[in-house]
Amino acid sequence: MAASLVTVGTRALVVAETESPVSRSSTTESLIAAVDAHSAHNYHPLPVVVATADGAWMTDVEGRRYLDLLAGYSALNFGHGNRRIVDAAKAQLERVTLTSRAFHHDRFAAFCEQLAELCGMEMVLPMNTGAEAVETAVKTARKWGYRVKGVPAEMAKIVVAGNNFHGRTTTIISFSTDPEARADYGPYTPGFEIVPYGDLTAMREALTENTVAVLLEPIQGEAGVLVPPAGYLPAVRELTRERNVLFVADEIQSGLGRTGRTFACEHEGVVPDAYVLGKALGGGVVPVSAVVSSAEVLGVFRPGEHGSTFGGNPLACAVALEVIAMLRTGEFQERSAELGAHLHRELALLAGTGRVTAVRGRGLWAGVDIGRAFGTGREVSEKLMDRGVLVKDTQGATIRIAPPLVIGKEDLDWGLAQLRGVLGV
Repeated sequence: MAASLVTVGTRALVVAETESPVSRSSTTESLIAAVDAHSAHNYHPLPVVVATADGAWMTDVEGRRYLDLLAGYSALNFGHGNRRIVDAAKAQLERVTLTSRAFHHDRFAAFCEQLAELCGMEMVLPMNTGAEAVETAVKTARKWGYRVKGVPAEMAKIVVAGNNFHGRTTTIISFSTDPEARADYGPYTPGFEIVPYGDLTAMREALTENTVAVLLEPIQGEAGVLVPPAGYLPAVRELTRERNVLFVADEIQSGLGRTGRTFACEHEGVVPDAYVLGKALGGGVVPVSAVVSSAEVLGVFRPGEHGSTFGGNPLACAVALEVIAMLRTGEFQERSAELGAHLHRELALLAGTGRVTAVRGRGLWAGVDIGRAFGTGREVSEKLMDRGVLVKDTQGATIRIAPPLVIGKEDLDWGLAQLRGVLGV
């Protein structure tokens, strides 16, 4: 296969000059074969085996380099191997990594205080994964409903949006509308009502005296980076206040700088009753998640009623504290806003060609719908992989673009040029 060496800023990588699949060595093939033989087939990854990564770039076991335009579904907002985050983790590894919550440790108070401050809230309940944090938010809302609002026992209801993605536990998939996420996992957990995303009338009709919370993604990520209609989030915020219902914002993908603000809710001037955070909070190094809210809401818990062995562990807190410090400067939010505006201008030009039928998103986050004649999202992702760019498809015809916030403009432009090449622009 013919190839040329192309320099991108100070970077260099091999770029295929044809659209034929990149040849794979026996190393790649054997590693993928071993995965197929010994790992449950619950993912369908692209056929690349990453060995190292730095910033916005990854290198596979062949030595071929790829521009990462997925960033671990926003878990890597600060890039691969971010020096500040890695150094914080290394320093903590030498001290203490786990005590369990049976004892206090010296990083926990600062983590809770500074994360609450970043969110404009009062209290933090730490967990590990995003799904755990969503489960915690569900439990929090129900307990608040019973102990504070006075909802009759076993009657609490939570309203969610269609096409949501909040995780994959049995409770969470019980209120999913994705057949792949739900099929064969019943019986399902009751207590949820699903309304169309962005439909305020349906939301208003769904709220009853037994509703304890509305749980929404301010931007729906897995649904294709769907941004709700202007004014929807503020209207939901006003409605939930009127009805004495908690507004819980799942900012696991959209939060911590991804959209050009610390939180996606900020674009609409909305402050929810609780944030659900994860992914980027762990800096791409360790899983860290949390529910962040007021003392009235999180104060409903008493010892023994909820917990996690690893939740809020010293290593997680040390990493998250560095992430919080980086966000406090505002530079990553500004970078996401500026580069994001450039990204969306360039993608809008593609939409004008007919190769792309729609572009959605905010900041350095975009859902790009590919015209039917130019392939499925998976096919476009594979062609981009052959050109040294990694993205991932969703919803059949959509690819998601969400690079690390540290990406350089020159590198981003190079990645967009590869997309234009795939689409024949």
